[in-house]
Amino acid sequence: MPYPFVLPTTSAFAFSNAFTSDSHPSLPLSASTYRGVVRDALKKHKRLGASAQNANLGSVVSAIDAYLPYLLVIEAGLARRPVGATGQLVAVTPTNAPRIEWRPTLSGEVVPGRERARVKIAILEHEVCFVLSTLAFAQVATARACLQPLYSTTGSVLGAQQRTIAITTATKHLLEVASIYDYIGRRSETPTAAPQRPPPPCVDISPSTARAMSSLALAEATLLAILKDDPYPAAVAQDRNVNDTEWMYKAPDIPKVRAHLFARLALAASEHAAKAVALCQSGVAATGISSKISPQLKKYMEDLRRTSRAKACRFFGIDAELGGETADGIGWARAGLQEVGVDVSEKSKKNSGGLGFGRLKKEFKERREDRRVDGDGSAWGSDAGKLEETRILELLDAKWSKINDTHTWHNMHSRADIVSR
Repeated sequence: MPYPFVLPTTSAFAFSNAFTSDSHPSLPLSASTYRGVVRDALKKHKRLGASAQNANLGSVVSAIDAYLPYLLVIEAGLARRPVGATGQLVAVTPTNAPRIEWRPTLSGEVVPGRERARVKIAILEHEVCFVLSTLAFAQVATARACLQPLYSTTGSVLGAQQRTIAITTATKHLLEVASIYDYIGRRSETPTAAPQRPPPPCVDISPSTARAMSSLALAEATLLAILKDDPYPAAVAQDRNVNDTEWMYKAPDIPKVRAHLFARLALAASEHAAKAVALCQSGVAATGISSKISPQLKKYMEDLRRTSRAKACRFFGIDAELGGETADGIGWARAGLQEVGVDVSEKSKKNSGGLGFGRLKKEFKERREDRRVDGDGSAWGSDAGKLEETRILELLDAKWSKINDTHTWHNMHSRADIVSR
């Protein structure tokens, strides 16, 4: 978490070959110069190794920020819309049809060893959407770079202040992503939108995809608001960190949390993720172009929805346990485990004990995810935090079950009874 997006690339294009401006003659040439910088930055970023791409994100964002004002002014001049707070009109006249190509990164499935085919852009509106979408991808990648040290099992253990700074910075980037995609979605709904505008060349920049990506970013930002004050992920990560020595002289501090508030926030995140899943089903693209979103991205959205619901179950369980209802806490923990696909029946528990196949499979998944985090960092978190939440729920289930079996024995309610409350 967040999703590991891949930045798109684009072809060369000179605005002076397709547009002229009587009021600002140098505008097309300046726009071409800044667009060339963006193209070179994206090509360089693609050629870098995954571990070196994080350091290059700043140059990509700076190049796009410098190019966007020129692109938006030309697009506004073509539509005869005033520019800026002064309402200045910029006269832009088309001379030839623009010939621009972008390589999408969200459409359809990827064939191993082959790249997605480039799509041709017919209007500048689609160029604006692609550039803004690329900026959003770069912001998501920056948020991932901020969060990666929190999950490392070989790096130094971060203190509370460092964790807060990392999470706050990542949340700020994700909220910017949500705003960018909300703007992309609203551009197609403005009264000045051309009624005969051609459909998007690919589903990557369709209005429904933009709204889905905005909802996805809001879901991730909401979960980060919980993570900032949630002590359990830090305790689990600290327990797995090979450089941690605190366990020698003290147990991890688990302060009381605002469990009911966090549960409601987790449910809100699951609703955002569910909205993103639904919007991804309604993508529209040009004739002959696949309108299906990447199955990996749709799976991530569904996993994020389930993880959010499991997190809500965990906090409802913590709230019940703090109130002295340990049996209800166990029921909520097991309801959360079922949300993330873990079978909590007594039979499955017996089969997964010892050195059974289920236990070996689980340990293999955990080691693989740890290698992703501590390796180049290109694919970690693609399960939307489901593995991390499973670890926490299993920890609480074992802890509360031991307390209930030895001190305060109570009958446990079924999952249906617990969730219906």
